[in-house]
Parts: sequence; C-alpha cells; structure tokens
Amino acid sequence: MEINNPGVVAEVAAAFADYEAALVAGDAERTAGWFWESPEVVRFGVADRQLGAVEHRRWRLSQPPLPPGRRLAGTRISTFGADYAVVTTLFAYDSTATQGRQSQTWARLPDGWRIVTAHVSALPTA
Repeated sequence: MEINNPGVVAEVAAAFADYEAALVAGDAERTAGWFWESPEVVRFGVADRQLGAVEHRRWRLSQPPLPPGRRLAGTRISTFGADYAVVTTLFAYDSTATQGRQSQTWARLPDGWRIVTAHVSALPTA
C-alpha cells in the first residue's frame, strides 16, 4: 500500500479546501454534499451527533453560520492507497475564544471523495 502518494494527497487537499470554503461561506448544501450519502455516515460534533446522511443534512441545514474569522492550523492529510484518507486540523475564530480540533475520514466513492466519518471537539478555554 502506498502512503501519501502526492497525487492522492493533492486530490484530498482540493476536496477538503472546497469543503472548508463551503463551511466558511455558510453554504450548507455544498457542505453537506461532501458527506457520504449513506445511512452509515457518522458525524460527532462538540455537543451533537448525526447518524446517517438524512440526519446529517437536516442538522446541517438548521445550523447558523460559523463565527467570522475561522482559521485553520496544523492541517495534516494522510492517504493510504488511492482511496482512503484522514484529514486532521485545528481551528479557531477571530471573534471568539473557541479553539477546536477536527478530524475527517475520507473515502473515494463512485461519486468522488466523500467524508465518511467526522469528529469535532472544542478545547477547554482557560
């Protein structure tokens, strides 16, 4: 198995960048579209969880926009073969003290790269 093939890393980086742009823009449909359209998809949030694509889309469409000034740090993309990847990043906002962590498992599916599991957590503030 080839790990971190530069071409595969670039594909996942482009998918993740579009996901992040949609998230920051408040484009809930586009953001939800990056998730696997399956009852098996799982997303754990800071104080929520969604099991299945229907529940995730319903939740995503009900969410307010993110606070302004979202910044990412330490983003890492690790790929395993041509069809599986993990993306981890730290995030913060200019307007709040929130600092968080985000991890996503991506798989290349028939309709392209999709998030199959995601986890978001907030770091305790001092």
